This record gives sequence, C-alpha cells and structure tokens, in this order.
Amino acid sequence: MRVMVADDHPIFREGLRLLLGSVGGIDVVGEAATTDDAVGLAATCLPDVVVLDIDMPSDGGIVAIPRIRAAAPGCAVLMLTMLEDDATLAAALRAGAAGYLVKGVGQQEVVAALRTVASGGFVTSAAVAGRVRSTFLACDEVRPAPLPQLSEREREVVALVGKGLANPAISDQLYLSPKTVRNLVSSAMGKLGAPDRTALAIAARDAGLVQ
Repeated sequence: MRVMVADDHPIFREGLRLLLGSVGGIDVVGEAATTDDAVGLAATCLPDVVVLDIDMPSDGGIVAIPRIRAAAPGCAVLMLTMLEDDATLAAALRAGAAGYLVKGVGQQEVVAALRTVASGGFVTSAAVAGRVRSTFLACDEVRPAPLPQLSEREREVVALVGKGLANPAISDQLYLSPKTVRNLVSSAMGKLGAPDRTALAIAARDAGLVQ
C-alpha cells in the first residue's frame, strides 16, 4: 500500500512516517507540509491513501480533499486531525474523505483504518463514530464548516474582526503575539479575496461567524 502523509507539524509527520514504515506492506511514498504541496505530490506519487490533517497552510485540509482525489484518481483520503466537532466532521465527509480519525489513536487503529479505506471502505475513530449518523448520514443537508478554506485559528481571528475588534484586542483575547495576529489576518484576506479589513468583517458576518 502506497501512503502519503500531509501534516504541517514536522515532528508529528516524522513520527507517523516512522510508525507506518515499520509496518509490513506499507510504503510511505511522500510527505507534504501544505495542502498545495500535498496536491502536487499526490499527482506525482499516486498514493493509494493520503493521510491528511485539516488545519494546514494553503487552502486547508477540507478544501484539499477533492483536489487530491482529482490529482490522484482512485486515491482515498484519510483525515487525521485534532478537530472532532460535528461541523468539521460533516464537511470532511461531504468533501469526499473516506475516513476520519482523531489524533491520539493508536498505531493499530491507524493501520487498520489505512487498510479499510484503501480497500474502498469507510472508517471513523471511536471519538466521532457515534455522531456520524446524526451529523452526516441522517441529514439531507449538512452545512460545512464556515469558510472551510481557512484554518481553525484563522476562523477565530476573522470572527473577532467581524465583531469589530482591532488586532491588539484580538492578540489579548487569543493569547497570540501581535505579529501572529497580523499574519493570520493577512492570510485570511488573501484566501477570501478580501481587499481590506471591512470586507473581511463582512465575510465573517455573511458566513455566520459573528453571533
């Protein structure tokens, strides 16, 4: 089985590569730190399965799912993420993920999940399995996570911009450095095509990020 790992944390990515490399029948054919790199690498490596995080640079994991599947036809995408909220779970499955695991699962569960999705099956970790029917399968329409092209942290910042908070206030509320807040605002504006802060605030309100 040819497996590609896409995660923006190098230590986690290296650990997963070593873990999978120790299992017979699994060949780790590539690693990516951004979703853009993951799409390009999938097209050249043609993996059977891509293990993909959600909160990643570039477009974010959910937006990348159909791009990866288009770049590598027949490839299954297995999400491996810290996020386990209903909206993100449903959005990932709607986008075409074949499996959804929450980080912290053991080696045997990861390997079993890889084999399941590689053979055309569907799998979720125990942390979310009980909610799949109520959040996805039993619903005629499931709203995706708002502004799925943004990372979770970018969504938090954009929501506060939508509430009218300036960068120093956002920095204090989220316990982030001013530079990090500036970078997150700039990144979100680029992804959303927002020319200025006012447009970003409007996008936040339109997406329902502002309560």
